[in-house]
Amino acid sequence: MTRDTDTHLVVIGNGMAGHRLVTTLLARKDRPARITVLGEEASHAYNRILLSPWLAGELGRDELALPAMVAEGVECRPGARVINIDRSSHTLTLESGERLHYNRLVIATGARPTLPEVAGIQLGNVGAFRTMEDGEWLRQQAPGSNAVVIGGGLLGLEAAEGLRKLGVHVTVLQRSDRLMNRQLDAVAAGWLEQTLTRRGITINTGAELARLDGDSNGNVRSLTLRDGRTLAADCVVVAAGITPNATLGRLAGLEVGRGICVDEHLATRDPAIFALGECAEVDGATIGLVEPIWQQVETLVDVLCHRTPAPYQALPSPTRLKVAGIDLYAFGPVEPSEGMETLTYADPEHGDYRRLLIDNDRIKGAVLYGDTRDGPELFRLATTDTALGKARALLIFGAHDAIQRLEEVA
Repeated sequence: MTRDTDTHLVVIGNGMAGHRLVTTLLARKDRPARITVLGEEASHAYNRILLSPWLAGELGRDELALPAMVAEGVECRPGARVINIDRSSHTLTLESGERLHYNRLVIATGARPTLPEVAGIQLGNVGAFRTMEDGEWLRQQAPGSNAVVIGGGLLGLEAAEGLRKLGVHVTVLQRSDRLMNRQLDAVAAGWLEQTLTRRGITINTGAELARLDGDSNGNVRSLTLRDGRTLAADCVVVAAGITPNATLGRLAGLEVGRGICVDEHLATRDPAIFALGECAEVDGATIGLVEPIWQQVETLVDVLCHRTPAPYQALPSPTRLKVAGIDLYAFGPVEPSEGMETLTYADPEHGDYRRLLIDNDRIKGAVLYGDTRDGPELFRLATTDTALGKARALLIFGAHDAIQRLEEVA
C-alpha cells in the first residue's frame, strides 16, 4: 500500500473519538499524507473516562493525557474552534477568521450535556461534568459547601463521589425510582444507594426539578423540586443525558436528526464529509459508549485509506462500570420479558450480587454487582447463543465451572 499524497484530511474534534481515529490511521501505510486535527478545547487530547478519578484526587492531571499524535504530516491544533463549513469550496472557517481547505472532513465533535428546561438553569455555579474545565470548576468547590447533582446515572454518581471526597455535602436527584435504572435492576440499584448513603451522599429518587433560584450575584443559591421541597445549593452539576453536537452539520446543510446522519460507512450525504462518535447518527440511533465508537473507527479508517470497509453495525456491548469503587457489569435487558427465567445470587455481607435472565436455555441478560469477573464469559455465552444445558445450574455461582461443563459436553 502507498501513502495517499494528495488528500488533506481534517478532523474536527480532538476528543477520544478523533484521537482514536488518527492514531489508528497512523498505523496504516496508506493513510492520508496530511492530517490536521482541530480541537475546540485548549488542552490536548485526554481520556474523559478518567475525569472522575482525577476529580476524586486519585490521579494527577498529567495521567489523563492521551499519547501525542506525532508523525510526519500530522498537525494538532487545540483551541481552534470551527464555526462554518463551506461544502462548495471544501473550506472551513475558524473562529479566528482563518480559512482552511480540506479534501476529506471528519466531524467528531462529541456531545454536550442535556440541560433541563427550567428557570434558573443559566445561573452561575450551574454546570456539567464532561470536560477538564468542568473538573477544574468542581475541584474549586469549598469543603462543607452544598452540591446538588441532577442525574443518578454513571456520570452523576461519579461526580457525586468525587465531590464527597473533596469534603462537599452532596445530594443526588434521580428522576427515576432507582439509580442507574438503564443498567441495574431494583436489587442492585438498592444496594448501590445504601452504599452511597452510608458514605454520606443523600439520594433522592423520584425527584423532578422545578426551578433554580439565585443570589444577588447571579449564582445559584437553592433549587425547588416539583413536590415543593427546597434544597440549598452552592453548585449544581447537571448529569442527565447528552445531546449530540450536530450544529456544524446543520449549518453546512447536511441531514441532521438528533445527530449528523451517516450511512454504514459513516459518510454523510456529502461524499467528502463523515461523522464519527457521539455526534453521528446511524439508522436513527446515536451512541454514547466507547466500544461502539471504536467499532466506527475501524470502519472509517478503511474508508479513509481507500480500502473496502466492513460496514459499521452496532453490535451488542456490555456496560462495564466502576461507580464509587464498586464494580458493575451489565448487558441485555434490565427487566425480564414474559417467559424469561430469572436466576439470582445475593451475598449482602460481601457485596456480591448476580442476576441472570434466561430464555430458551440461553443467557439474554445479566447484572453483576461487586464481583464482576464472570461478566465477559457470560457475555460471550449470550452473544454466541450457547445452549446452557446441564451447565445452567452452575452459572449463578460462577462461570468457570459452568464453562468447564459445557466444554466437557462439547
